[in-house]
Parts: sequence; structure tokens; C-alpha cells
Amino acid sequence: MGNLYTYFAAKDDQAAAAAIDGESFPDTSLVLDAGVDPMVQLGTLESILTGRPYEEVEDDPRSGHLLADGGECWVVSLTGTVAAALAAAQAPRCAEAALPWSQTEELEGANPADLAEVIAGLAGLATHAAARGWKLYCWMSL
Repeated sequence: MGNLYTYFAAKDDQAAAAAIDGESFPDTSLVLDAGVDPMVQLGTLESILTGRPYEEVEDDPRSGHLLADGGECWVVSLTGTVAAALAAAQAPRCAEAALPWSQTEELEGANPADLAEVIAGLAGLATHAAARGWKLYCWMSL
């Protein structure tokens, strides 16, 4: 997993889109390089955490919705459902979700312990964002 994906929190879509340069995040304490893509891999995690069918996750208008296009980098929104599920996830739930997530085609061979750390990091980000009433986003690049 590379760090082509940086997750962050912002008060709204406009503030998130302003982070297209990959440096102007609304609050640098609410930034996490997670190394998982926001559509397929995070969509699969959302399905695991919520029981929501992947197709439903994929059809959510906020799932990977393009907010800013910088040519070789983009800012996309995340669903409110994944943000809520992550904010509610405690350490045991993070570890529990990591095993089936590691068995998906996209993450085949990934270490569940490493994925549990990724989930815990995302959960921490989601918790802090929720406390402010902010949403989650992903900055990604080629």
C-alpha cells in the first residue's frame, strides 16, 4: 500500500476542494495517509463495518464524488455512513473488521494487523471530524 491517498476532514465540500494542492488541508491535525483507495477498498470496508451491500455503498452519491480535479490529483468525498461507522469503531471492532477486509481481492495478502492499524487511524480521524461536525474526504494522486 502506497501513500497516494490522504484522508482528511473539512467542514464542507468547498473547504475540502480547496485542499486540491495536497497541502492546504483545513486542519493539519485531521489528516491521515492511509494508503487505501477511497472507492473500492474503503467501500469494501464500509460494507464490512455496516453490513450495507457494496453496491449500495457504490451508489451513494457521496461515495468518491469528485469535488476538485487538479489533473494529477483529485479530492473526493466519503459517505456519511462510512464516517459514522468509523467514528463508532472501537479497537476490538477495528481488529475484527481487518480480517475479512484482508481477504478481499483488492487487499489479498495484506497483514490483518496492519489493516487494523489503518482502520484505527481512520476511526480516530472520523471521531475527531464528528466532534466538530465535519465530513471526511480523500485527496489522491497518481
